[in-house]
Amino acid sequence: MKKKVISLVLIAAMAISMVACGKSDSKKSDSADAVKELKVQVGPNPETLDPALNSAVDGGNVILHAFETLLTVDENGNYKEGQAEKWEVSEDGLTWTFHLRDGLKWSDGSDLTAEDFVYSWKRVCNPEVAAPYAETVLGMVKGYDEAMAGDADALAVTAKDDKTLVVEMKNPCTYFEGLASFATLSPVQKASVEANGDGWATAPETYVSNGPFKMTEWVPDSYITFEKNENYWNKDAIKLDKLTFLLIEDPNAAYSAYQQGEALMIKDVPTEEIPSLEGNEEFFVEPIIGTYYLNMNETQEIFKDEKVREALSLAIDRQYVADKIMQGTYTPAWNLMGPGWKDTDGSEFMDNANGGKGYISEDYDKNLEKAKKLLAEAGYPEGKGFPTIKYSTNDAGYHIPLAEYLQTAWGELGITVEVDKMEWASFTPARRSQQFDTARNGWVGDYSDPSNMLDLFCTTNGNNDGKYSNPEYDAAMELSRTTTDAKERSEALHKAEDIVMADNGIIPVAYYNDFYLMSNKIQGAWHSATGYWYFMYADIAE
Repeated sequence: MKKKVISLVLIAAMAISMVACGKSDSKKSDSADAVKELKVQVGPNPETLDPALNSAVDGGNVILHAFETLLTVDENGNYKEGQAEKWEVSEDGLTWTFHLRDGLKWSDGSDLTAEDFVYSWKRVCNPEVAAPYAETVLGMVKGYDEAMAGDADALAVTAKDDKTLVVEMKNPCTYFEGLASFATLSPVQKASVEANGDGWATAPETYVSNGPFKMTEWVPDSYITFEKNENYWNKDAIKLDKLTFLLIEDPNAAYSAYQQGEALMIKDVPTEEIPSLEGNEEFFVEPIIGTYYLNMNETQEIFKDEKVREALSLAIDRQYVADKIMQGTYTPAWNLMGPGWKDTDGSEFMDNANGGKGYISEDYDKNLEKAKKLLAEAGYPEGKGFPTIKYSTNDAGYHIPLAEYLQTAWGELGITVEVDKMEWASFTPARRSQQFDTARNGWVGDYSDPSNMLDLFCTTNGNNDGKYSNPEYDAAMELSRTTTDAKERSEALHKAEDIVMADNGIIPVAYYNDFYLMSNKIQGAWHSATGYWYFMYADIAE
């Protein structure tokens, strides 16, 4: 079916090309005047392209090309000027002031001012919007709690004038540059949002943006096309005329599109092709900061038992999963927090966790023996009386092979597992609303501060899909937000990881790497440690 979709896209593209040629004169046919279009695949049809609502990497990859935040991130991971040309922080760390560039415009040509950021950030804190990242990105701002309770004007974000945005903190936030460059805090146009409601982010006509590209066409489950935004402040640096995201969920269809030259970059490479791609200069395996983990629905009685949760975790042979199921492209996870997360002194966070040791033993045989004992202590010897559980997942990458492995691994405990395979667009909202027993999950860092991932498991966090809750965990995370002492903050963050791992609140499985194919014709693009591809300044070699 996906191959048919690709074929239809190719036919449509050819038809459009023929019509264009029919209307062109001889001068228009010169290669110098040809439309420069880059086609890439970074995921299937996104659940949402509303910056406030998106919580997935695939949606984020699209959004960052349509919108620009106050600050941006360069190819070396450094924060630099975006919509703001400069910024400063008060000596006490409680006031951040951002100075916007002259003449900023929306893609429809209307003026963009500091007041647009005020509106957009207050919208993120609107409980009716239910932005999953709200607490993570604005929880440190003065008035956040009041805003989430319904008083939006309490959020201490103000426009001093059209070009000056002032943000007052309830406590210092040393990593706020990372938040100011994060897509959730993109400005959205009030007029379009209020005139079109939830549908504003679903159609090119109403998807008004402020970044290097503007949406011109969206055919669900086929493609989204963006064209160069002539109202973008840095338009002269944009070399592409069009950037098209092919919405392909089947890795085999994506691979076929790449082989045929329809896509010059694909994120989803068929796992069975990986051995044959070793040594291919267009095949990349690059580390990113993130962990592939499993949720248990802790609103269900069976998963409220910590012994059950630990048994499920210990029954997984992580080394086997990483080496065999994931063919060495991922790394086994013995902690929640993996490589790349930075401690408050700049060192690797995981090197200082649990005394420098992993939380989970690498001795699988002993782990399995303990798992069986724990399940018996919980009242289910050899799995007797344990209900059949569903494991929910989407079907890209290694997700189905892992699901089949879990059927075997948890079967060793006498537990019967049914795999509930879902399409991506349905999977994420089902997981967010606890419509699962156990489920695949994962997190790729938006910035390298450990709070970005540890915040997920706070009781009130909108991305806490399994509904793990522990007051001691929440208190540790609150201390990490309020203390001004770097050592105390580090200790609080490590304590939080200690608690969630002791509770087996989630099941870490592997640390992420991104593996993808990208043609050497693409120049000037880069891939970040946060799992994003940056094509805004890309070019295509002849």
